[in-house]
Amino acid sequence: MHSSVRPDPATGSLPSRGAALLLGLALAPVWLLSAALVLLCMGRPVLFTQTRVGQGRQPFTIYKFRSMAGGRVTQLGRVLRASGLDELPQLLNVLRGEMRFVGPRPLTPADVERLCWHTPYHDTRWSVPPGLTGPAQLGLRCHAKLSWHHDRHYARHHSPALDLAILLQSALVPLLGKGAVRRLRHRRRARPLPPAASRPPSPPP
Repeated sequence: MHSSVRPDPATGSLPSRGAALLLGLALAPVWLLSAALVLLCMGRPVLFTQTRVGQGRQPFTIYKFRSMAGGRVTQLGRVLRASGLDELPQLLNVLRGEMRFVGPRPLTPADVERLCWHTPYHDTRWSVPPGLTGPAQLGLRCHAKLSWHHDRHYARHHSPALDLAILLQSALVPLLGKGAVRRLRHRRRARPLPPAASRPPSPPP
């Protein structure tokens, strides 16, 4: 998939690769247990692979633990998805420099065509690598317009501070589940303003 999108020079992958290696080693028992359960409950293959579109609209192969058998999500698959453990093998993609810890959602080529996000208007979205997590992945509602807004905003304003905030929220997923984290995040963002009488006066123009 050819593209004229210029990668963002601030998205160097070396720190992400180092962190992915350390995290992968630290989580080795979880890797082994998850792989063993998938093999026991669903058989081979243990990993699910699929083509996704990355930075500069370049295709790459994404890795996940299998969560489906016979076209249906299994009971183990539901647990893996709810906890986010099905995405643990994507650390391999980070090690290969195809993804980062935080970034836009990695879409399939069919998704890109369906959403018409292959036009020059959408170039900003493809200037950064996709992420294991990100604002769109943590959103309570996931429709195309809102996802595009999240992805474009992240591509334009990403920073270490923003990445850290997203990672801290994502760290709650294995403990609370994706649904609970998304609802908490949405509730925090949608918190109403205090009554006008209790708000400090606006500064003069």
